[in-house]
Amino acid sequence: MTNEKKNKIVPAASLSKEKNPKRISGNSVPQRKGTAKIPEKKYQQELRLLHEELVHLQSWVIAKGLKVCIVFEGRDGAGKGGTIKALTERVSPRVFRVVALPAPTEREKTQMYLQRYMPYMPAAGEVVIFDRSWYNRAGVERVMGFCTQEQTHQFLETVPMVERLMVESGIILIKYWLDVSPEEQERRLRARIDDGRKTWKLSEIDIRSFELWDDYSRARDDMFAATDSLWAPWFVANSEDKKRVRLNVIHHFLQHIPYKRLPKKKIKLPKRKIGKYHSPDYPLKHIPEIF
Repeated sequence: MTNEKKNKIVPAASLSKEKNPKRISGNSVPQRKGTAKIPEKKYQQELRLLHEELVHLQSWVIAKGLKVCIVFEGRDGAGKGGTIKALTERVSPRVFRVVALPAPTEREKTQMYLQRYMPYMPAAGEVVIFDRSWYNRAGVERVMGFCTQEQTHQFLETVPMVERLMVESGIILIKYWLDVSPEEQERRLRARIDDGRKTWKLSEIDIRSFELWDDYSRARDDMFAATDSLWAPWFVANSEDKKRVRLNVIHHFLQHIPYKRLPKKKIKLPKRKIGKYHSPDYPLKHIPEIF
């Protein structure tokens, strides 16, 4: 990524004119030229540049009162969590808010389906990121039998109109599908079994879903066909390489939000005087220095 000139507006793609993204068929992931893993040094260099741009974008979002909503969807092990972490690790959590809702409560199950998501929609000066979203109804709920076929059909018919209302209210809505091959997904899921840092990511539903690849493929394709609208298109990201997909998604996101680098005030730390105050000899409890 090249550095943008100071105060240059980054052009955003017009959502109303965006062509439909390419469809995914079968089990394959669209191949890119050169499948070698990106070197760590190169990855960190590119990520740093993107993080700097995200900070500029954050300032613009606050200054102009933008309302941004990002949806991340994909199969288990597609890399959604890592991509979201890369996107948010250098910006303010007060501006970039991540929403990952648990299973609905008994009360929420009786509500209008989209109702539980409405309180989390962005206000002015906010970027809200959904780590899975209302599209659960088109995917896991449908495949695992947590809703009826009629409920899924009703959702797919209704959600484009709801998203249009969101966009017309001033929300910039961007939807990402992270796509991974069955071989790479299996490798990642198996790695979670013996890694104590990742076992929490492997739920009972993940295990049950593992053998339902074709069912999830069919649900995904039906979702694309029904909800890939001109005002809220789906963007598919190849997630075979976790580092590449993080860079690609952040770069794409920056290109879809028109922002301008605001002038920065020159910061200079003032001189300070230390030594006039002496702390009392209070018996504080210190943690052991094991490392």
